[in-house]
Amino acid sequence: MGKSRTTKFKRPQFNAVGLPVNALKEADPEEEAHGEESCPAAELLEKLQSPSADVREFACASISRVVQQSQTIPGFLQRDAVRRLGPMLLDSSLAVRETATGALRNLSACGGQEVCEDMVKHDVMTPLTALLRECCAGFESAVVQMKEQKNPVEDVANEAVHLLWNLCESSNQALSMFNRAGLLDVVVQCLERHPHNLELAISAAHCLHTVTEDNSELLCSMNTAMLSALENVLLSSQPSMAHTLLRTLAAGTLWNMKGSLPAARQAQALSAVVATLSKCLDLDAGTLIPELRQAEEDRNRNAPAATDAEDQAAGELAVNEMNEMDEEEEAPQQKRNGKSVKIDNDFSDLLPRGKEELREATALLTAQQTSLEIIVNMCCSDDPSDDEWEEESSSDESDMCPDSLCDGVSNLMSPLCLSAEVHGALINHSVPEKVLKKTEFPRTEATDVCHQNPSWRGLIKKMQRVQSRALTCFHSILSTMDAESLGGAAALQGAAQHLSTLVFGAAEIPKDEEFLEAVISAMRSLLQMIAFKNIPQCMTPQQLMSLSEAANRCDVVSVRVNAVAILGITGSTLAKEKGTAETLQMIGNALLQVATRDADLVVNGEALDALFDVFADGDEAETAAKNIQLLPALKALHPVFKAKIRKEGRGKYSPQQLCVLDNIKVNLRRFIGYLEKLGKK
Repeated sequence: MGKSRTTKFKRPQFNAVGLPVNALKEADPEEEAHGEESCPAAELLEKLQSPSADVREFACASISRVVQQSQTIPGFLQRDAVRRLGPMLLDSSLAVRETATGALRNLSACGGQEVCEDMVKHDVMTPLTALLRECCAGFESAVVQMKEQKNPVEDVANEAVHLLWNLCESSNQALSMFNRAGLLDVVVQCLERHPHNLELAISAAHCLHTVTEDNSELLCSMNTAMLSALENVLLSSQPSMAHTLLRTLAAGTLWNMKGSLPAARQAQALSAVVATLSKCLDLDAGTLIPELRQAEEDRNRNAPAATDAEDQAAGELAVNEMNEMDEEEEAPQQKRNGKSVKIDNDFSDLLPRGKEELREATALLTAQQTSLEIIVNMCCSDDPSDDEWEEESSSDESDMCPDSLCDGVSNLMSPLCLSAEVHGALINHSVPEKVLKKTEFPRTEATDVCHQNPSWRGLIKKMQRVQSRALTCFHSILSTMDAESLGGAAALQGAAQHLSTLVFGAAEIPKDEEFLEAVISAMRSLLQMIAFKNIPQCMTPQQLMSLSEAANRCDVVSVRVNAVAILGITGSTLAKEKGTAETLQMIGNALLQVATRDADLVVNGEALDALFDVFADGDEAETAAKNIQLLPALKALHPVFKAKIRKEGRGKYSPQQLCVLDNIKVNLRRFIGYLEKLGKK
């Protein structure tokens, strides 16, 4: 039903179980009574009022730990935890400030979108804003006794920026308050601490990457100080994985703010962004993860036995709890700016201290996933639309950006004027080849060392997610580049063979929905390009049928749609060749089955559209159509399809989908007429 397009990636949010606030009102009275006994919320919240700073700190730290178990969160919310924790952000004790902010951060990370929105509604942004401003004012003035000692004010700021990031990711109201409060400069100050406090800088970079995405109001606040801060990060050369993540996030932020860059700096910025992403993708997680795991073993072996053993055991327990949360079922897609946003089950922000190598491995995989998502967004021009960009580009810059950045700006950078430059930059840095390399299955050496240690087991899912993102990224690249840019016929056939191996290389087709959705989208785009260039296909009829059967069992509509489209692309190519009638019959029967039996109208329509393409012309197609009784089958289906659109269409499908379905309904009637004429010859 038309060319497959890629949706822009939104920034992943650090939460897993979306916990509806209104679910609290529907709790069973007996369960509430039981909860009074088992939930420590009442006692811990009461201790927040203690005159002793040590008791208040203990209470906040305990809440921070307890809310990581999502089933305890309702007990805290029922007791007005957000409003009671809010004043603790400005407590006279720095330790209380840090633990209170950490408790709210964990509540936002583990509670889900509705909990974040509830926190904003309970005015958590007011004390948080005041805290952040006080922290930044105290960066230089805080006394640090020893050179190696961390600045306690920066520890508080790290928790605060992390909380701000989570809230702005989940709540449009928090984002609007961020804009109005002028918090951009505060977060940039935290980013500038990267030579002294990398953890704080990464939190700030995550926050900036989130708040600068699709935030036209904030673009007017961009200034040279922010550009300089981002450039300093991009020019850093430290080889650690944490620094790689920091540079990747800075590159993503720079891409997000492309619309407010001075014209003279646009080409330089684009080059820096693509070079940073390319270097990140050069890193081989399959080699680095076993090396990091070995380094952890060596460090533990050489560490003092007594206290470090206790610390290690506590760290292992905390990581194992996080891995269990990470493996829970994903929450439904949240909405932001009216769009669905798929949430990553990622609790890496809650990793305990003392797991440096695991943090490095997590930072590597997060950086590579983020790099791939940024490249997808660079290739995607449907949000904002080309028309919107044209309108912004032709508007009066002085009205849009009153600050000093507008001085000397002759035009805003838009995807339309950048497309050739983006294309060139990606090709010059061999990005398509590097993305295709990342679509390979995680190396056995890396998965084996992760399987062997419970703390590292959660990385396996992160490696698989990088692979799925790479497949989606490759799909975007295929959708926006021509065959010659990608290496010509030989390279495309090699890529097709590689994707076929991913799907058909094992004894059975993988069942993971995220992987299936990504790989089938990539296969569809690649086969479309191959068919357009009349390059020989590489999939056998048996493989096609296996793919179709696997897709039909999948609950994800886009997987079934793309599998049907692949049948149509392959069938229409085969219809031009001699001796293919038998294979066309197989494809036709499969498409008829989907058109009549699939529960989703969009999938039905895609199957019909594919049938029109396969049997549109040619002697082989005519023979196959007669053998499978295509004409009577479509005549019987026509009134059923019309009735289904009339009955289910209005409430279940978007206006755009209904428009496409109406066109297919018209084309079905015409195609039946075409087949009838063929039968009279």
